[in-house]
Amino acid sequence: MIENKKVLAVIPARGGSKGIPNKNVVSLMGKPLINWTIEAARSSRYIDHLILSSDDERICSVAKAAGCNVPFLRASELATDDAKTMDVVLDAIDRTPGFDLVVVLQPTSPLREASDIDNCLELLIAKGAATAVSVSEARDHPFLVYSMAAESRLDAFLKIDPSVSMRRQDLPPAYSLNGAIYIAEIDWLIASRSFVSPETVGYLMSRETSIDIDEPSDLERARIYLSDRRNA
Repeated sequence: MIENKKVLAVIPARGGSKGIPNKNVVSLMGKPLINWTIEAARSSRYIDHLILSSDDERICSVAKAAGCNVPFLRASELATDDAKTMDVVLDAIDRTPGFDLVVVLQPTSPLREASDIDNCLELLIAKGAATAVSVSEARDHPFLVYSMAAESRLDAFLKIDPSVSMRRQDLPPAYSLNGAIYIAEIDWLIASRSFVSPETVGYLMSRETSIDIDEPSDLERARIYLSDRRNA
């Protein structure tokens, strides 16, 4: 608990990944990818109950072996390519009543640690916010992003004063969601159906620990980071 609020953590992990077959259980430094998230959640000072939401029996088996509760098998309609993560989270909340806060931890963020989870929860409480998400410094600044119009003409996504300096060192800070941590008051989330709103506070993580495993190259970058950390 944190400030007398009971905390539920949900790991959403469906089967059928395409970029990396069996991605959620692929080996990373000798253990299944999902285990990195389970271990971080189990080491949190504030999480009261950790569950998995999955449609895949193999993922469920691996998660159980790592100490994660698997109270149900996700319905097939919530495990399609078009299924929304928010619907998966709300389904898990509905199936696991009695909590005040929900923490969503995607298994594709293996470098997020227990301290990140706890610090993000503490930030939410300290700021009196309804929701908090993890972010990292944006790799592509929005002032430098364009669409391609007719005849390959560039069109800036953001219309800004042409006198503003476009040198990177002069640009205002910009941040991107890194997908590692999503936290919200449950009643608020049910009503708003979004983790991001004007009420959201951002918890800053480094680019290095914000790797989101989607392609084999991401997995290799995570391996290099973990290997370097182990040998430091």
